[in-house]
Amino acid sequence: MSAIEGARARARREITTAIKEEARRGLAAEGPTRLSLRAVARELGMASSALYRYFPSRDDLLTALITDAYDAMGAAAESALAAAPREDPAARWVTVCAAVREWALAHPHEFALVHGTPVPGYAAPQTTSVAGSRVPLALLALTLDAHADALLAPPSWDPLPLDVRAEAEQLAEEYAPGLPAPVMAAVVAAWAQLVGLVSFEVFGQYTGVVTAREEFFAHAVGRLGADVGLASTRGGAPEE
Repeated sequence: MSAIEGARARARREITTAIKEEARRGLAAEGPTRLSLRAVARELGMASSALYRYFPSRDDLLTALITDAYDAMGAAAESALAAAPREDPAARWVTVCAAVREWALAHPHEFALVHGTPVPGYAAPQTTSVAGSRVPLALLALTLDAHADALLAPPSWDPLPLDVRAEAEQLAEEYAPGLPAPVMAAVVAAWAQLVGLVSFEVFGQYTGVVTAREEFFAHAVGRLGADVGLASTRGGAPEE
């Protein structure tokens, strides 16, 4: 009986994977607004009724694709964090940010799904927040390591407005205990700006403006790290 159940579970995983892969092809060809369970079923040679047993609605399939995209981008950031030397937090920061950029450039349609124009009529459920938190949590883990190692300089975000300080203290208490509020606020801002830098490149906004894109990105995220207080142990602060 267990062998039969195992075979069924394996078959379900394989079909679920095939459905999502076909849906990603559809995203690349037509965008998320045109995503259709019937079209996916047709391309896979499945009956629509059979596909609904795996994803009851288009929104369920979108949620799975969004979660997968967040998880893949987060895994790239976490792998870079684990491999980068802890002794130079500024270089480590740039390495983690570069991993996010590289993943996004390699998977532009999946990046657009999570950081592009919202899909009309779709509201992501709270369940996507865990996967969506992996990149900022990697940045926070890096910053906490620097703080623990006494390699964190005062951030440029101090002093904070009172309301901002209260929110930053609450966030730090929940996600980064012991991290000063100005540092927490600086990391949140850096995360938002990282997404903006990557978005500009993925969506073609640098055309005719920036050609040395890798060098520009490295310098820009290095400045963000300096705002957080991550001074390089190899060469001081980033060049002016």
